[in-house]
Order: sequence, then C-alpha cells, then structure tokens
Amino acid sequence: MTDNSVNIRELFSGLQKQMEVQLNTNRESILHPVSKGDSLESVWIEWLKEYMPNRYCIDKAHVVDSRGHISDQIDLVIYDQQYTPFVFSQNGIHFIPAEGVYAVFEVKPDLKGSCLSNGENISYIEYAGRKIESVRKLKRTSAKIVDRGVPRAPRSLTKIIGGILTSVNSYSKQDTFERHLKALKGLRSIDMGCVVEYGSFYIDYNGSENDEITDLNERIENYYQQRSHLSINYSDRDSSLVTFFLQLSRYLQQTIGTVAAIDFNAYAKGVNFKIDEEI
Repeated sequence: MTDNSVNIRELFSGLQKQMEVQLNTNRESILHPVSKGDSLESVWIEWLKEYMPNRYCIDKAHVVDSRGHISDQIDLVIYDQQYTPFVFSQNGIHFIPAEGVYAVFEVKPDLKGSCLSNGENISYIEYAGRKIESVRKLKRTSAKIVDRGVPRAPRSLTKIIGGILTSVNSYSKQDTFERHLKALKGLRSIDMGCVVEYGSFYIDYNGSENDEITDLNERIENYYQQRSHLSINYSDRDSSLVTFFLQLSRYLQQTIGTVAAIDFNAYAKGVNFKIDEEI
C-alpha cells in the first residue's frame, strides 16, 4: 500500500535552508553596502511574493496620503490593490496610498548595528521604528462599498504591522535586544520580526481601540499610543522563516482581514476634481 503522507517538518526545513543560502551568498559576495542592502531587500521581497497569496502585493516603496504627505522609503511594504487600485511608479520607485498598506518592514543584515538618521546615530531597531512611524502617522480615508449588492458603511481603519527582518543577531545578550524593542512606543512600536539565523519573534501588547473616538485616524493613533508591552515570544532558530511566515499570515488573514476602501474624492481634491458617486 502506497504511503501518501508527507513530512511537513522536512518541507519547512528545506525552505529554511534555501532562504539561508540566498541571504548568506548575498551577504558574503556583495561588498558595496548599498548594493548589499538592495540585494537583501530583493531576496526578502521575492521570497514573500513566492509564498504569500496573490491578493497581497509586496514592493519597496514610499507611502503617500491624500494630503500629499509621504513616508520614508520603506524596504518592504505589503499592500492591497483591490480597494486601493492605483499605485504610482516613477523611475522605478513605487508610491502607495496609505489606505492600502497592511505591513511595513525594515531590512538589515544584522539586528545589531547603528546608522545616521537626521544627524543622529541610532540603533537599527530605533531606525526601523522611525520608518514604521512615518507610515502609521499618515492620514487614511475610509469609504462605503457595495458588498454583494448591499451598501456597507465606511469601516474602521486597520492596524499596520511594523517589523524588522535580518539575517543574523550579533547582540551577545538577549536583554539588550529586548531593551531596544521595549523602548519603542506609540507609532514606532514593532510588532514582529525575523532573524533567519536566530529565530522569529512577535510582541504581545495590551490594549484595544476606543470605539467612543469617532475620528477614525485619531482612534487608530490612540490605540498605538495607549497600548502597553506584555511579552516577547520567540521561535526556535531552525524554524525562524516558517514561524515568521505563519505568524504574519495569521495577522493578515485573521486579525486584520481587508483594508478599508479608499475615498477617491479625497485624492481627487489634489487635481481640483469632484468624482460623481452616483450611477
């Protein structure tokens, strides 16, 4: 009798080793810092594109809002195109409406490290938090939709996942790494991350949205400002990529769901045009 079973652990292990080889090859063979950074970002983007459902788009991009405000350049953005169908591309650079963003990640070779930001030397983790904040603080709109023939009122704004992706962790003490994570508050706070040769992690927070706040942008910002740190949860080193992927998928599909529909008139104001909403 033929055995039709498959070893899930071996499948996951093969995926882990494949990704490790790609990242290590790029890290060791590319010497120029900018080229190395771009290459690492491309590996993460292509890996997620390979395994994430087609409903999610993944690119390096800037995020913009209806007021013309723009985020920092984000290494990896996971976004929706069903309810936010326009994404601008100019000279190879993507500009994504804030309404379509599900998650943003900073990509670095190592969890430990520092860089200059506005003349200030800060850790990679703090740098990631500032990048995440530049997206979360943008204004998002929410419009009514017609679902299976039934008009639906504008829904609440979804949370935007923020994280960091690296190949290694050179911190000698886990406490040091955790101290950096816990120092990030409000819109800068990190939700999850993956260190390929160390493990994936996610952070549990305590807090919920205040439904009495009617302004949707104020409500979601209040949630981030008020939530408090509970714990950091780690995976095993050998399952870092798979556990990261499963946790990210859980957040996207079963916690966030679908982003709010964009209010096209808010963007049309930028070209002095009023969209007809009736047929």
